[in-house]
Amino acid sequence: MTKYFIISLFAVISLFAFSSIDSTYLLKPSHFPAHKYDFAKNSLKVETIELGRALFYDPILSADNSISCASCHSPFNSFTHTDHPLSHGIGDKIGTRNAPALINMAWQTSFMWDGAINHLDMQALAPISNPEEMGETIENVVKKLQNSKIYTKLFTYAFNDSAITGERTLKAISQFLLTLVSADSKYDSIVRGLTIYTLQESNGYKIFKQNCNSCHTEPLFTNGKFERNGLPIDFTLQDFGRLKVTDYVNDYAKFKIPTLRNIEYSYPYMHDGRFKRIKEVLEHYTNGINYMIDLPPQLKKPIVLSSNEKVDLTAFLLTLSDRKYLFNPDYGYPKYLLDYKAKE
Repeated sequence: MTKYFIISLFAVISLFAFSSIDSTYLLKPSHFPAHKYDFAKNSLKVETIELGRALFYDPILSADNSISCASCHSPFNSFTHTDHPLSHGIGDKIGTRNAPALINMAWQTSFMWDGAINHLDMQALAPISNPEEMGETIENVVKKLQNSKIYTKLFTYAFNDSAITGERTLKAISQFLLTLVSADSKYDSIVRGLTIYTLQESNGYKIFKQNCNSCHTEPLFTNGKFERNGLPIDFTLQDFGRLKVTDYVNDYAKFKIPTLRNIEYSYPYMHDGRFKRIKEVLEHYTNGINYMIDLPPQLKKPIVLSSNEKVDLTAFLLTLSDRKYLFNPDYGYPKYLLDYKAKE
Protein backbone atom coordinates (compact mmCIF):
# COMPACT_ATOMS: atom_id res chain seq x y z
CA MET A 1 0.00 0.00 0.00
CA THR A 2 1.17 3.51 -0.72
CA LYS A 3 1.52 6.36 1.72
CA TYR A 4 -1.64 8.09 0.46
CA PHE A 5 -3.77 5.02 0.95
CA ILE A 6 -2.45 4.33 4.45
CA ILE A 7 -2.98 7.91 5.61
CA SER A 8 -6.44 8.33 4.09
CA LEU A 9 -7.71 4.93 5.12
CA PHE A 10 -6.43 5.51 8.66
CA ALA A 11 -8.41 8.76 8.71
CA VAL A 12 -11.57 6.92 7.68
CA ILE A 13 -11.05 4.21 10.30
CA SER A 14 -10.33 6.73 13.05
CA LEU A 15 -13.57 8.55 12.25
CA PHE A 16 -15.54 5.34 12.34
CA ALA A 17 -16.27 5.89 16.02
CA PHE A 18 -18.76 8.58 14.99
CA SER A 19 -21.80 6.66 13.78
CA SER A 20 -23.60 9.55 12.11
CA ILE A 21 -23.52 13.29 11.56
CA ASP A 22 -26.35 15.67 12.16
CA SER A 23 -27.43 17.74 9.17
CA THR A 24 -25.60 20.67 10.78
CA TYR A 25 -22.49 19.01 9.34
CA LEU A 26 -23.55 20.81 6.18
CA LEU A 27 -22.72 24.08 7.93
CA LYS A 28 -26.19 25.42 7.17
CA PRO A 29 -25.79 29.18 6.87
CA SER A 30 -28.00 31.28 9.10
CA HIS A 31 -29.28 33.22 6.07
CA PHE A 32 -30.29 30.06 4.16
CA PRO A 33 -33.79 28.54 4.24
CA ALA A 34 -34.47 25.09 5.67
CA HIS A 35 -33.07 22.08 3.85
CA LYS A 36 -35.37 20.34 1.37
CA TYR A 37 -33.57 17.00 1.62
CA ASP A 38 -34.86 14.53 4.23
CA PHE A 39 -31.76 13.55 6.19
CA ALA A 40 -33.78 11.17 8.36
CA LYS A 41 -33.78 8.70 5.45
CA ASN A 42 -30.07 9.01 4.72
CA SER A 43 -28.23 10.26 7.79
CA LEU A 44 -24.82 11.65 7.02
CA LYS A 45 -21.83 9.65 8.11
CA VAL A 46 -18.18 10.49 7.56
CA GLU A 47 -17.39 7.07 6.12
CA THR A 48 -20.33 7.16 3.74
CA ILE A 49 -19.40 10.63 2.55
CA GLU A 50 -15.88 9.36 1.87
CA LEU A 51 -17.29 6.42 -0.06
CA GLY A 52 -19.47 8.77 -2.09
CA ARG A 53 -16.49 10.97 -2.87
CA ALA A 54 -14.51 7.96 -4.13
CA LEU A 55 -17.42 6.87 -6.32
CA PHE A 56 -17.86 10.40 -7.67
CA TYR A 57 -14.31 10.46 -8.99
CA ASP A 58 -14.12 6.84 -10.16
CA PRO A 59 -14.72 6.02 -13.86
CA ILE A 60 -15.78 2.54 -12.73
CA LEU A 61 -19.33 3.92 -12.93
CA SER A 62 -19.13 4.02 -16.75
CA ALA A 63 -19.40 1.14 -19.22
CA ASP A 64 -15.81 1.40 -20.45
CA ASN A 65 -14.30 2.74 -17.20
CA SER A 66 -13.41 6.03 -18.87
CA ILE A 67 -15.96 8.56 -17.55
CA SER A 68 -16.56 9.57 -13.93
CA CYS A 69 -19.02 12.04 -12.46
CA ALA A 70 -16.11 14.46 -12.14
CA SER A 71 -15.45 14.23 -15.88
CA CYS A 72 -18.37 16.64 -16.36
CA HIS A 73 -18.42 18.12 -12.85
CA SER A 74 -15.00 19.53 -11.98
CA PRO A 75 -14.69 21.08 -8.51
CA PHE A 76 -12.56 23.91 -9.88
CA ASN A 77 -15.43 24.96 -12.16
CA SER A 78 -18.15 24.84 -9.50
CA PHE A 79 -18.68 21.18 -10.36
CA THR A 80 -19.43 21.70 -14.04
CA HIS A 81 -17.19 21.74 -17.12
CA THR A 82 -15.85 24.68 -19.12
CA ASP A 83 -13.95 23.24 -22.08
CA HIS A 84 -17.01 22.48 -24.24
CA PRO A 85 -20.67 23.56 -24.34
CA LEU A 86 -22.20 20.05 -24.20
CA SER A 87 -21.31 17.13 -21.94
CA HIS A 88 -19.06 14.38 -23.33
CA GLY A 89 -19.48 10.69 -22.61
CA ILE A 90 -18.03 7.28 -23.36
CA GLY A 91 -16.67 6.64 -26.84
CA ASP A 92 -16.31 10.39 -27.47
CA LYS A 93 -20.09 10.74 -27.61
CA ILE A 94 -21.51 14.23 -27.23
CA GLY A 95 -24.63 14.88 -25.21
CA THR A 96 -27.37 17.42 -25.79
CA ARG A 97 -26.94 19.60 -22.70
CA ASN A 98 -24.41 21.55 -20.72
CA ALA A 99 -23.58 19.92 -17.38
CA PRO A 100 -25.29 21.87 -14.57
CA ALA A 101 -23.21 23.12 -11.64
CA LEU A 102 -23.56 21.10 -8.44
CA ILE A 103 -24.17 23.59 -5.66
CA ASN A 104 -26.26 23.47 -2.48
CA MET A 105 -27.99 20.23 -3.43
CA ALA A 106 -29.73 19.87 -0.07
CA TRP A 107 -31.99 22.78 -0.98
CA GLN A 108 -33.23 21.29 -4.25
CA THR A 109 -36.18 19.01 -4.97
CA SER A 110 -35.72 18.44 -8.70
CA PHE A 111 -32.62 17.76 -10.74
CA MET A 112 -31.40 17.93 -14.34
CA TRP A 113 -32.27 20.83 -16.66
CA ASP A 114 -35.75 19.38 -17.20
CA GLY A 115 -36.44 18.12 -13.67
CA ALA A 116 -36.56 14.51 -14.84
CA ILE A 117 -35.24 13.38 -11.44
CA ASN A 118 -37.16 14.41 -8.31
CA HIS A 119 -34.92 12.95 -5.60
CA LEU A 120 -31.20 13.38 -5.07
CA ASP A 121 -30.75 9.70 -4.15
CA MET A 122 -31.84 8.76 -7.68
CA GLN A 123 -30.01 11.50 -9.57
CA ALA A 124 -26.84 9.54 -10.34
CA LEU A 125 -28.90 6.92 -12.19
CA ALA A 126 -29.57 9.40 -15.01
CA PRO A 127 -25.95 9.89 -16.17
CA ILE A 128 -24.99 6.28 -15.35
CA SER A 129 -27.70 4.88 -17.61
CA ASN A 130 -27.60 7.55 -20.32
CA PRO A 131 -26.02 5.99 -23.45
CA GLU A 132 -24.49 9.35 -24.37
CA GLU A 133 -22.84 9.73 -20.96
CA MET A 134 -21.78 6.69 -18.91
CA GLY A 135 -23.78 4.06 -20.79
CA GLU A 136 -23.85 1.64 -17.88
CA THR A 137 -26.41 -0.11 -15.67
CA ILE A 138 -26.49 0.13 -11.90
CA GLU A 139 -26.54 -3.68 -11.76
CA ASN A 140 -23.24 -3.90 -13.61
CA VAL A 141 -21.75 -1.08 -11.55
CA VAL A 142 -22.55 -3.10 -8.43
CA LYS A 143 -20.83 -6.18 -9.89
CA LYS A 144 -17.68 -4.20 -10.60
CA LEU A 145 -17.68 -2.69 -7.12
CA GLN A 146 -18.12 -6.14 -5.57
CA ASN A 147 -14.95 -7.27 -7.33
CA SER A 148 -12.94 -4.37 -5.91
CA LYS A 149 -11.03 -4.85 -2.67
CA ILE A 150 -10.99 -1.18 -1.81
CA TYR A 151 -14.75 -0.80 -2.25
CA THR A 152 -15.38 -3.87 -0.12
CA LYS A 153 -13.49 -2.03 2.62
CA LEU A 154 -15.14 1.35 2.03
CA PHE A 155 -18.66 -0.09 1.98
CA THR A 156 -17.90 -1.98 5.20
CA TYR A 157 -16.76 1.22 6.91
CA ALA A 158 -19.80 3.07 5.60
CA PHE A 159 -22.54 0.51 6.31
CA ASN A 160 -21.03 -1.80 8.94
CA ASP A 161 -21.06 -4.76 6.58
CA SER A 162 -19.58 -5.54 3.16
CA ALA A 163 -22.83 -5.77 1.20
CA ILE A 164 -22.61 -3.64 -1.94
CA THR A 165 -25.99 -2.73 -3.43
CA GLY A 166 -27.33 -0.21 -5.89
CA GLU A 167 -29.26 1.61 -3.18
CA ARG A 168 -26.17 1.98 -1.00
CA THR A 169 -24.11 3.14 -3.97
CA LEU A 170 -26.60 5.86 -4.86
CA LYS A 171 -27.07 6.99 -1.26
CA ALA A 172 -23.31 7.26 -0.77
CA ILE A 173 -23.02 9.49 -3.83
CA SER A 174 -25.88 11.59 -2.45
CA GLN A 175 -24.09 12.03 0.86
CA PHE A 176 -21.03 13.45 -0.87
CA LEU A 177 -23.17 15.77 -2.99
CA LEU A 178 -25.00 17.00 0.11
CA THR A 179 -21.74 18.31 1.53
CA LEU A 180 -21.20 20.57 -1.50
CA VAL A 181 -22.38 23.73 0.23
CA SER A 182 -21.35 27.09 -1.20
CA ALA A 183 -21.99 29.94 1.22
CA ASP A 184 -18.70 31.75 1.71
CA SER A 185 -18.61 34.31 -1.09
CA LYS A 186 -18.20 38.05 -0.63
CA TYR A 187 -21.99 38.31 -0.87
CA ASP A 188 -22.31 35.94 2.10
CA SER A 189 -19.75 37.94 4.08
CA ILE A 190 -21.78 41.07 3.43
CA VAL A 191 -24.98 39.33 4.57
CA ARG A 192 -23.15 38.35 7.76
CA GLY A 193 -22.06 41.97 8.27
CA LEU A 194 -18.36 41.25 7.84
CA THR A 195 -17.65 43.51 4.86
CA ILE A 196 -19.39 45.89 2.46
CA TYR A 197 -19.90 46.29 -1.28
CA THR A 198 -17.86 48.63 -3.40
CA LEU A 199 -19.88 51.41 -5.01
CA GLN A 200 -19.93 49.51 -8.30
CA GLU A 201 -21.03 46.27 -6.62
CA SER A 202 -23.71 48.12 -4.68
CA ASN A 203 -25.08 49.64 -7.87
CA GLY A 204 -25.01 46.20 -9.47
CA TYR A 205 -26.90 44.70 -6.52
CA LYS A 206 -29.69 47.26 -6.97
CA ILE A 207 -29.90 46.40 -10.67
CA PHE A 208 -29.97 42.71 -9.81
CA LYS A 209 -32.86 43.12 -7.36
CA GLN A 210 -34.82 45.11 -9.92
CA ASN A 211 -34.32 42.74 -12.84
CA CYS A 212 -33.07 39.30 -11.78
CA ASN A 213 -34.08 38.42 -8.23
CA SER A 214 -37.55 37.08 -9.05
CA CYS A 215 -36.00 34.05 -10.79
CA HIS A 216 -32.54 33.98 -9.25
CA THR A 217 -33.85 34.47 -5.74
CA GLU A 218 -31.51 35.15 -2.84
CA PRO A 219 -29.75 33.56 -1.05
CA LEU A 220 -29.66 30.43 -3.23
CA PHE A 221 -29.86 32.59 -6.37
CA THR A 222 -32.45 30.33 -7.93
CA ASN A 223 -36.11 29.79 -7.17
CA GLY A 224 -35.84 26.18 -8.33
CA LYS A 225 -38.60 26.61 -10.92
CA PHE A 226 -38.74 25.95 -14.65
CA GLU A 227 -39.20 28.84 -17.04
CA ARG A 228 -38.69 29.98 -20.61
CA ASN A 229 -36.02 32.63 -20.92
CA GLY A 230 -36.58 33.70 -24.50
CA LEU A 231 -33.79 31.64 -26.04
CA PRO A 232 -34.35 30.64 -29.65
CA ILE A 233 -34.75 26.87 -29.89
CA ASP A 234 -31.75 24.98 -31.29
CA PHE A 235 -33.56 22.62 -33.63
CA THR A 236 -30.35 20.70 -34.26
CA LEU A 237 -30.43 19.48 -30.67
CA GLN A 238 -34.22 19.09 -30.68
CA ASP A 239 -34.32 19.84 -26.95
CA PHE A 240 -37.72 21.10 -25.85
CA GLY A 241 -36.95 21.11 -22.14
CA ARG A 242 -39.43 20.03 -19.50
CA LEU A 243 -42.00 19.10 -22.15
CA LYS A 244 -40.08 15.85 -22.65
CA VAL A 245 -40.69 14.94 -19.00
CA THR A 246 -44.27 16.06 -18.44
CA ASP A 247 -45.70 15.87 -21.98
CA TYR A 248 -47.56 19.03 -20.99
CA VAL A 249 -47.62 21.58 -23.79
CA ASN A 250 -47.21 24.48 -21.36
CA ASP A 251 -43.79 23.11 -20.43
CA TYR A 252 -42.45 23.57 -23.96
CA ALA A 253 -38.97 25.15 -23.89
CA LYS A 254 -38.94 25.44 -20.10
CA PHE A 255 -35.68 24.67 -18.31
CA LYS A 256 -34.65 24.75 -14.68
CA ILE A 257 -33.46 28.14 -13.48
CA PRO A 258 -29.80 27.66 -12.51
CA THR A 259 -28.11 29.18 -9.51
CA LEU A 260 -25.90 32.20 -10.14
CA ARG A 261 -23.52 31.24 -7.36
CA ASN A 262 -19.98 30.88 -8.72
CA ILE A 263 -21.17 32.09 -12.12
CA GLU A 264 -17.68 33.44 -12.71
CA TYR A 265 -16.43 29.85 -12.89
CA SER A 266 -19.39 27.89 -14.28
CA TYR A 267 -19.34 28.98 -17.92
CA PRO A 268 -20.49 28.21 -20.58
CA TYR A 269 -24.03 29.28 -19.79
CA MET A 270 -27.57 28.11 -20.56
CA HIS A 271 -28.82 24.55 -20.90
CA ASP A 272 -26.92 24.10 -24.15
CA GLY A 273 -23.82 26.09 -23.22
CA ARG A 274 -24.33 28.56 -26.05
CA PHE A 275 -22.89 31.56 -24.20
CA LYS A 276 -19.24 31.65 -23.10
CA ARG A 277 -19.22 34.96 -21.23
CA ILE A 278 -21.43 36.76 -18.74
CA LYS A 279 -21.67 39.73 -21.11
CA GLU A 280 -23.27 37.46 -23.73
CA VAL A 281 -25.91 36.42 -21.20
CA LEU A 282 -26.65 40.05 -20.36
CA GLU A 283 -26.83 40.88 -24.06
CA HIS A 284 -29.42 38.13 -24.49
CA TYR A 285 -31.63 39.46 -21.71
CA THR A 286 -31.43 43.04 -22.95
CA ASN A 287 -31.42 42.57 -26.73
CA GLY A 288 -31.80 38.89 -27.64
CA ILE A 289 -35.06 37.65 -26.13
CA ASN A 290 -37.49 36.01 -28.53
CA TYR A 291 -40.81 37.70 -27.77
CA MET A 292 -42.66 35.42 -30.19
CA ILE A 293 -42.95 32.73 -27.53
CA ASP A 294 -44.90 32.89 -24.28
CA LEU A 295 -42.63 34.30 -21.58
CA PRO A 296 -42.93 34.55 -17.78
CA PRO A 297 -44.30 37.92 -16.61
CA GLN A 298 -40.90 39.19 -15.50
CA LEU A 299 -39.51 38.92 -19.05
CA LYS A 300 -42.47 40.28 -21.01
CA LYS A 301 -41.29 43.81 -20.36
CA PRO A 302 -37.91 44.50 -22.01
CA ILE A 303 -34.93 44.86 -19.71
CA VAL A 304 -33.08 48.06 -20.53
CA LEU A 305 -29.53 48.42 -19.22
CA SER A 306 -26.80 50.82 -20.23
CA SER A 307 -23.25 49.64 -20.81
CA ASN A 308 -22.24 50.98 -17.40
CA GLU A 309 -25.16 49.23 -15.71
CA LYS A 310 -24.13 45.92 -17.30
CA VAL A 311 -20.63 46.40 -15.92
CA ASP A 312 -22.04 47.19 -12.47
CA LEU A 313 -24.32 44.14 -12.58
CA THR A 314 -21.36 41.96 -13.56
CA ALA A 315 -19.39 43.37 -10.63
CA PHE A 316 -22.16 42.24 -8.29
CA LEU A 317 -22.35 38.78 -9.88
CA LEU A 318 -18.65 38.34 -9.19
CA THR A 319 -19.34 38.77 -5.47
CA LEU A 320 -21.07 35.37 -5.66
CA SER A 321 -17.75 33.60 -6.28
CA ASP A 322 -16.85 31.26 -3.42
CA ARG A 323 -13.21 30.29 -3.82
CA LYS A 324 -13.17 28.28 -0.60
CA TYR A 325 -15.85 26.11 -2.16
CA LEU A 326 -13.98 25.76 -5.44
CA PHE A 327 -10.71 24.76 -3.83
CA ASN A 328 -11.93 22.85 -0.79
CA PRO A 329 -9.66 19.79 -0.44
CA ASP A 330 -12.55 17.82 1.08
CA TYR A 331 -14.29 18.02 -2.29
CA GLY A 332 -11.28 16.97 -4.35
CA TYR A 333 -10.05 13.70 -5.78
CA PRO A 334 -9.16 11.12 -3.08
CA LYS A 335 -5.55 10.42 -4.07
CA TYR A 336 -5.37 7.12 -2.24
CA LEU A 337 -8.01 5.73 -4.60
CA LEU A 338 -5.74 5.93 -7.64
CA ASP A 339 -2.76 4.55 -5.73
CA TYR A 340 -4.64 1.59 -4.34
CA LYS A 341 -6.52 0.76 -7.54
CA ALA A 342 -3.19 0.59 -9.37
CA LYS A 343 -2.30 -2.34 -7.12
CA GLU A 344 -5.58 -4.22 -7.50
